[in-house]
Amino acid sequence: MTNNDIFKKLRVALMLRDDAIVDILKLADFKISKSELGAFFRKEDHPNYMECGDQVLRNFLNGLVIHLRGTKENPTHPGDVLSRKVTQSAARKTPSFKAQQRKKIDSNITNVKYKNKKKS
Repeated sequence: MTNNDIFKKLRVALMLRDDAIVDILKLADFKISKSELGAFFRKEDHPNYMECGDQVLRNFLNGLVIHLRGTKENPTHPGDVLSRKVTQSAARKTPSFKAQQRKKIDSNITNVKYKNKKKS
């Protein structure tokens, strides 16, 4: 399993977006752009694919520890951080298209049954 595979699996498991990963890497004093980060998550046969080095994965893991546990001066409980992320993502979701359309339907209108025209 490559570093890219590990990075992808962590991203999916922790429900992280590119901007969150960039912020986590900044906690470990490691700067990377979103486009460089996107190259790690591409398929291996893509022309812009880039192999994730040990240094990038190491700094991401160190930043993730700081993100989840906090610093020595300001410790946090990892469960609180993860549960806050789940509630934020659940609150941010927009209703589905069907749910939006159902809200627009007037509930006072009754269903009308049409009769077939008589054949002459």
